[in-house]
Amino acid sequence: MGFGAATIGNLYRAISDETARATVDAAWEAGVRYFDTAPHYGLGLSERRLGAALAERPRDEFSISTKVGRWLEPSDRGGSDLPIGGYEVPADFRRVWDFSADGVKRSLEASLERLGTDRVDIVYLHDPDDHWAEAVGAAYPALAALRDQGVIGKIGVGMNQWEMPAAFVRETDIDMVMLAGRYTLLEQPALDDLLPLCTRHGVSVVAAAVFNTGLMSRPEVSDDARYNFAQAPKKQIARAREIAAVCARHDVVLPQAAIQFPLGHPAVASVVVGARTAQQMSDAAAWMRAPIPREFWEDLRAAGLLGADTPVP
Repeated sequence: MGFGAATIGNLYRAISDETARATVDAAWEAGVRYFDTAPHYGLGLSERRLGAALAERPRDEFSISTKVGRWLEPSDRGGSDLPIGGYEVPADFRRVWDFSADGVKRSLEASLERLGTDRVDIVYLHDPDDHWAEAVGAAYPALAALRDQGVIGKIGVGMNQWEMPAAFVRETDIDMVMLAGRYTLLEQPALDDLLPLCTRHGVSVVAAAVFNTGLMSRPEVSDDARYNFAQAPKKQIARAREIAAVCARHDVVLPQAAIQFPLGHPAVASVVVGARTAQQMSDAAAWMRAPIPREFWEDLRAAGLLGADTPVP
């Protein structure tokens, strides 16, 4: 299990530096050694807080990933970033899409400064949905050169869709795909194409947004739950509640099953989970460790909530 640091960048609402530090500390105490962040998260706040929390840890004992594609440019617009980017931070910067070779290098240099480290282990192209040509033609070659020089470890693409990551796997030599929300207990659209492709090409998949940004994060599904960063549609709420009902029959809680499910596929190397507080992080670690009976997965299949050929842990 990895730690997703978007939440400590004040995603949706502000938390204190002390709370953020305690959350990262709880992840470390739970055995987490992979930490993911991005300039986008809190306009750099996530990177600064994560770097500060890990500063006294032995650098060779953990891995950090960050992302490129959004350059942070100083801004005097004032106010909060919340209505624009979803983070409760002062809007002192604005995000500028930039997948040029120079933009990638500048972004990475700025990230290293905010993180307070001399290297990152993985760099992802972040959400190049509308920037395929520049991302594959400029950003990817720039990162590949840095990888060849030993400046960075592995390179990948991180997205909320599966189709473009599949194109990257086919047409480039990336090492990783961070797949957000497209291979979860709720839905598995990446199962038939992307994941087998990654297996064949030796590309590791990091499953992110395994709670579908909120819908699957609690034992009981609420009417106002989020799904893909917005209000969950009734159809998804109903399906989540059907899965939760099967959970209840096996003394399993919904987030426990959601965290463990992606790891049943051989292409998935890690599950990244975000947490806002130390308690949330401790809960996630406990859910990852708690055993799930084989009969639970069989009942999901019998109820038509999981495909007959879908791999399970």
